[in-house]
Amino acid sequence: MADTLDGLVYINYVRSRWRVVALSCLIAIVLAAGVSLLLTRQYTATARIVIEPPAGADPRSAMAVSPIYLESLKTYEQFASSDSLFQKSAGRFQLATLMGPLPIESLKKRVMKVGLVRNTRILEIAATLPEARKAQALAHYVAEETVAQNRSLIAQSGQELVAGVEKQAGEARARLDRAEAEWSRLLVAEPVDSVQSAVEEAVALRAKLGEQIASARLEIADAGDRERQSSPAEADLLRKEQSNARARIEELQREVDSLDRQIADKERLLAQRQARREKLEAERKSDQAALTAVEARLRDTRNDLGYRGERLTIIDPGVVPERPSSPNMPLNVAAAALLGLLFPLVYLALALNFEPARISSGRDVLEALTRARHD
Repeated sequence: MADTLDGLVYINYVRSRWRVVALSCLIAIVLAAGVSLLLTRQYTATARIVIEPPAGADPRSAMAVSPIYLESLKTYEQFASSDSLFQKSAGRFQLATLMGPLPIESLKKRVMKVGLVRNTRILEIAATLPEARKAQALAHYVAEETVAQNRSLIAQSGQELVAGVEKQAGEARARLDRAEAEWSRLLVAEPVDSVQSAVEEAVALRAKLGEQIASARLEIADAGDRERQSSPAEADLLRKEQSNARARIEELQREVDSLDRQIADKERLLAQRQARREKLEAERKSDQAALTAVEARLRDTRNDLGYRGERLTIIDPGVVPERPSSPNMPLNVAAAALLGLLFPLVYLALALNFEPARISSGRDVLEALTRARHD
């Protein structure tokens, strides 16, 4: 009951001093309106960029926006909010003259705001300036520079990749040229056909010598048979023929042995040359295959240059704002009216606590009123 009475006393006390509350609210509203009118109007223009996946990406993956992918897109916030880009923009639009001699960091915090729209691939670039047209021009310029910087980085990385593959292609082509040059030198310096022909001729000559040796041996055998059936004079002649035949066989055999050594040497030389040719031919084929593969990779790399990295496209260059973003007079007036109402209420509550006598009299009046109603 006491709490209710205290509340009624407080309400009665405030009601008796309503002019103080009204005057406080009026003063707060007038001050807020005046300050809002005196403050410099600021205009905010917003440009928007959509970040699309690479053109060669799977369309299904393009539709799936994962938190990790969205987190990776914050890289492009750094593109748009880089200090170097803002310094370039500040010089282009003379922001120091427009906003005053502020440090570049403070000026950037007051003028620029960059961020991704929640759960989307849209990057918003907001510029706030006292001049609406300059605010829109600044937001649009930063958006264009962000897109251009992204394209430049993609082109640069693509060119570096192409240069690396071109270097590999040049090295593969140089290896193939060296192999071709060695092959041409080998054909001239180490012919195979002439050695093969020499071996065949030596083999044919050895066969003829073998036939001659066999024929001489037949002659010796025939002379021996006739010697047994001949007279002593004929026997001496036949023995001489046999001796001549044996001497001829020995001579032929020495020629055969020499030819065997020549044939062995030529066959060994032929095998060595053929082995070198086979090895070099294998190297040529390997170098040719490597060059073909790296050239195909180079073509693919050049064709894929346009499909590397996310694509940034300006979907909204922003419009010239017609209403200032600050000061917000209705909000300021409403906040001032609330404070103008709150402060006197608190003041009156404190003032009421320092008037015990008045409180007691007020309670007596209320108790009397209450008893009268019950009676």
